[in-house]
Amino acid sequence: MADTKRDYYEVLGVDKNADDAALKKAYRQLAKKYHPDMHPGDKEAEAKFKEASEAYAVLSDADKRRQYDQFGHAAFEGGAGGGGGFDFSGMDFSDIFGDIFGDFFGGGGRSRASNGSMRGANIRTAVRITFEEAAFGCSKEIELVLKDECETCHGSGAKPGTSKVRCGKCGGKGRVVMTQQSFFGTVQNVTTCPDCQGTGEIIKEKCTNCQGTGYVSRKKRIEINIPAGIDDGQSVRIREKGEPGVNGGPRGDLLVEVRVAAHPIFQRRDYDIYSSAPISFAQAALGGEVIIDTLDGKVSYEVKPGTQTDTRIRLRGKGVPTLRNKNVRGDHYVTLVVQVPTSLNGKAKEALRTFDAETGNTLKPGGTKVKAEKRRKGFGEKIRDAIDDL
Repeated sequence: MADTKRDYYEVLGVDKNADDAALKKAYRQLAKKYHPDMHPGDKEAEAKFKEASEAYAVLSDADKRRQYDQFGHAAFEGGAGGGGGFDFSGMDFSDIFGDIFGDFFGGGGRSRASNGSMRGANIRTAVRITFEEAAFGCSKEIELVLKDECETCHGSGAKPGTSKVRCGKCGGKGRVVMTQQSFFGTVQNVTTCPDCQGTGEIIKEKCTNCQGTGYVSRKKRIEINIPAGIDDGQSVRIREKGEPGVNGGPRGDLLVEVRVAAHPIFQRRDYDIYSSAPISFAQAALGGEVIIDTLDGKVSYEVKPGTQTDTRIRLRGKGVPTLRNKNVRGDHYVTLVVQVPTSLNGKAKEALRTFDAETGNTLKPGGTKVKAEKRRKGFGEKIRDAIDDL
């Protein structure tokens, strides 16, 4: 029924006075978000994509939009408008998919020349570094196989003395129109020509040096400067060290993912560092100096008397430098853990017994426990105890 459908303007999220450009922009965003190719098997995404496509198909057509503004959904369902219903199966969606989804399907917009210059693809690789190298930055050299323009054919791919010819399948356009059936009905889609791979030209006689590719591969060593503060999984971009461009286009970039090795002591969270440090029972009770490992080496810290185990202290500015400013650093948080001695001689044991006798007799049965029970007695128990003593 018509009343079960959402308002087309609401579906696209536009005002009723929206122009064609606003409609196309809104539809582009929704279509990319819910396209079935991005959500295989997701019925909800498919329904939302179909709903948005239906709304755009109506509102982008001046006559249908006028009917919809006057009669609503009934204009296309045999209602007040009496139009006999709106049939989407007869629509040509080539404009929608060829123009709006050109970059989505990899074909580019219809106005773009298929055999024009194009930027080369990016190359991805990875490099492993230590925790300290990530914190303070370093330089690494990696070896890659990169493509360079063939010196024999100068990148054309054709044998010297010959040239490329126009592709007969696409007529030199680099694209062909494919017709297929979808849940909308018959859909025309613009795709890359399978014969010339979108170049619009065919090589009859290939260059023997590069086998018609126009490029030769060589091993190269590239130095990478890794900035201080980089974290595991982040990447360093090196401009124009990727794949060569097409038809004079610039090279792509080299993206180097940094993989940071785990540290035996330190753990990182953003720009802060976390670790633990052992202290003796005597240091915890009486206070004193302890030595703590940091990124900058060992530092001295004065423990306060009566420090409990799992006490966390903060060493300001001892964390990881930030990527924006290596002089600004995070903090280092250290958890102090009181160590219980595992081997004591007789004299040490006697000293501990004396200490315990002075601080609660916890080693004697009923010592501290009896006192604790007496403290927990209620008012009624105290009255009964007083009566029993009479």
